[in-house]
Amino acid sequence: MLYPWQLDDWRRLNKERQRLPNAWLFTGAIGIGKRQFAEHLAQSLLCEQPQADYQPCGQCQACHWYLQQSHPDFRLLSPHNDDEDEAKDSKSTRKLPIIKIEAVRAILDFAHLSAHRSGQRVVLLSPAESLNLAAANALLKMLEEPPPGLLFLLLAHTPQRLLPTIRSRCRQFPLTRPNAEQALSWLQQQGVADAKLELAHHGGTPLFEHDQALSNLRTQFIQGLAQPGLAKALHLAELVDKQKLALSVPLNWLMKWLHDLASYKLTAQIRYHPDQQATLNTLSQRTDMVQLMACQQMLNQLAPYGQHTLNTRLQLEALLMDYLKIFASPQPAAN
Repeated sequence: MLYPWQLDDWRRLNKERQRLPNAWLFTGAIGIGKRQFAEHLAQSLLCEQPQADYQPCGQCQACHWYLQQSHPDFRLLSPHNDDEDEAKDSKSTRKLPIIKIEAVRAILDFAHLSAHRSGQRVVLLSPAESLNLAAANALLKMLEEPPPGLLFLLLAHTPQRLLPTIRSRCRQFPLTRPNAEQALSWLQQQGVADAKLELAHHGGTPLFEHDQALSNLRTQFIQGLAQPGLAKALHLAELVDKQKLALSVPLNWLMKWLHDLASYKLTAQIRYHPDQQATLNTLSQRTDMVQLMACQQMLNQLAPYGQHTLNTRLQLEALLMDYLKIFASPQPAAN
């Protein structure tokens, strides 16, 4: 199945079927359906009775195996092999998502086997950024000397994090993000509460984990940021820590809040929190932009460690102390 906004991309890709690469690299933001698109492509390549527009038939033995996740000519390489879509690649867990060299070596063994159905063999790697250095180098060797009949499908949210030599050996295929109308319509069809606000918070991408408890926690976190104070900051750090969330989750919430705070102060524009305009207006009048940029810099330094098993509470407390400094400067007296 493809999402409605992927139909044009599917037609565009089908024009390249007559000259298949050894590896495709599908890029785009988290939440636009890269994993779903690549899985649909994998099924269509393995299908024994493809329909019009290269759609998989869903009825042949190959499709049956694929849908049962047991096709002998397909391998999935991911730190989250049980996930349903790429939105869960950023799931709120403290597990460090890494693809290690052992997993790539297993693919190497698979690569040198004959195809079970005498056709295409496919390896789907998602997300490619989760390869550690040793695994990335092992994959690179396969891409440099690809076994015949083996096609790699790589997904990347941030392709700049991949080795340049890996990118250069793939045919890059940027996937289209849905427009606002398509994204909102999709969320409403899924019965997501406050679909318009949820879409705004997720930057306009509609595929995310619909976790009401996590959404409620995010609301509490934003309410705490809206009332900056030492006690409130310590409470927020404790609240997040009790839920055993990865550091990346509150970092993401704070990043979006700082973006809107800076954007409103400079341009009166809000992207992620349209329901917080009055609060952002009030806070922007107290905002020290130098301290705000310093807080953003600290956040950026912590971001690469968002999934590491750090002491989330201590890291978040330190970051929220920097956040409080944004509003600590004395304001000029009114004339």
